[in-house]
Amino acid sequence: MQRLPQEPAPWPHQVGVIPPVARSYQHRAETDRLHATAGAGTTVLTQLLTGMGGVGKTQLAADYARTAWNDTGPATGLDVLVWVTAGTRSSVVTGYAQAGVELCRADPGDAEQAARAFLAWLTPKTAAAPCRWLIVLDDVADPADLNGLWPPDSPHGRTLVTTRRRDAALAGHGRRIIEVGLFTQAEALTYLTAVLTGRDESAEELTALADDLGHLPLALAQAAAYLLDTGDTVADYRRLLADRTTTLADAAPDALPDQQALPLAAAWSLSIERADTLRPAGVARPMLHLAALLDANGIPQDVLTSAPALAHLTAHRTSTGSEPAGDPNPVTARDAVRALSALHRLSLLDHDRHADHQAVRVHQLIQRTTRDTLTPHQHDTTARTAADALYAAWPAIERDTALAQTLRANATTLTRHAGQALYRPEAYGVLYRTGHSLGRTGQITAARDHFQHLTETTRHHLGEHHPDTLTTRGNLAFWRGRAGDAAGAAEALADLLPDQIRVLGKNHPRVPVIRNNLAYWRHEADRAAGMSGNDRS
Repeated sequence: MQRLPQEPAPWPHQVGVIPPVARSYQHRAETDRLHATAGAGTTVLTQLLTGMGGVGKTQLAADYARTAWNDTGPATGLDVLVWVTAGTRSSVVTGYAQAGVELCRADPGDAEQAARAFLAWLTPKTAAAPCRWLIVLDDVADPADLNGLWPPDSPHGRTLVTTRRRDAALAGHGRRIIEVGLFTQAEALTYLTAVLTGRDESAEELTALADDLGHLPLALAQAAAYLLDTGDTVADYRRLLADRTTTLADAAPDALPDQQALPLAAAWSLSIERADTLRPAGVARPMLHLAALLDANGIPQDVLTSAPALAHLTAHRTSTGSEPAGDPNPVTARDAVRALSALHRLSLLDHDRHADHQAVRVHQLIQRTTRDTLTPHQHDTTARTAADALYAAWPAIERDTALAQTLRANATTLTRHAGQALYRPEAYGVLYRTGHSLGRTGQITAARDHFQHLTETTRHHLGEHHPDTLTTRGNLAFWRGRAGDAAGAAEALADLLPDQIRVLGKNHPRVPVIRNNLAYWRHEADRAAGMSGNDRS
């Protein structure tokens, strides 16, 4: 038997459930921007909260909705509030249809028709009493899902959208886009202090934890829940995070706080899958793999569009079902840039095409989560590609000191994450380039220290008499001399020379180089000793 349309609900009326207030929710600058007017006393009709997963967009929207709902002012209060969880087009239609059934006698048996009836009902009509409404579309995953489903412009209505997307399609006329960022350090400390009240934790430890988690609200909430559940100290939790043998999932609480749907490690998985479907299909994921091993604070675009990077993206392109059968076409530099744009549109990284050097930035926890998904073989292959890509993008003559500094920062980060991968089957060139770059920019002591560490790690990974270990010892001797220790440089080269002859043979081209360097630094040591003796006389 067909259900008859129900009588319209009286105003004020709410459809859908606003998420509850998160524990220790705090006011943020974005809250003020949400409530700000467009100017001249006119409220912005449509606002979009965009940002990476975990920054708290839903909580900001919920706070805004509650504030508007509780406002009883004759000019600013609401008659109708509709909250829609908008992850798919069908969920938007379902939410609208429910509103249509409850507010305008729509047929409950036809969701599409009921949704259209609701949108038509929202459209202002000359003879009808004005309805002050707010529609919240939470977590829109694809701008195309809202085609034909945007609420109409109305002097009495407001629309608020939360989304990770940053597509140009969202920036329609009259829409204000508000970028939701991370907590400031002060906000993060305030949050942790409030949630962990009663525990004997110093402000220094809490600040350090906030820094470890990159001030990401979702990460802070789940870390606090883990600490409360386990009774571990902040220092214990930080050691867990620093342990490279554990994954980010190991640091998640058993039960998520504040009705959160996903643990931190899974918070971005759907975004990565969707980015991989955007053109050029299948390139976004391997691109993110490369970026996950480099410096979170800035990666030059030229590194990620270099020949080694393009070859890697071609070989490891994800199968999405949208590309033609057979081997994919080689990934071009343009394809690589478009893949970065796809990741940017999904708020998985920030890509500034106009930046000279730090064009790509990635949150450290997205990097950590991405690395956790790699098999050992994938990790090592990607690390070696990143090393080759850095080397390929590194100019032979460093005229731009800022670029050189950025490349060194990326090489340092890569070395920390790569482990032994950069020593198999031999020490990668970027390890040497980093040290020489330090020395050529006047950081002589840092260059010496770099090659001291590199000598130790090369000896550990490759053995005392591997040719790369011998090469590194020679570089260390050179920079010891440049740092003012000529006698130490001569002694190191004197020890190196017989090892070079034994391993490489007396006719190897490196042997006369070592002899010449040894003679030079012995001369410099004798000269320094003579000058020192003259000073004493």
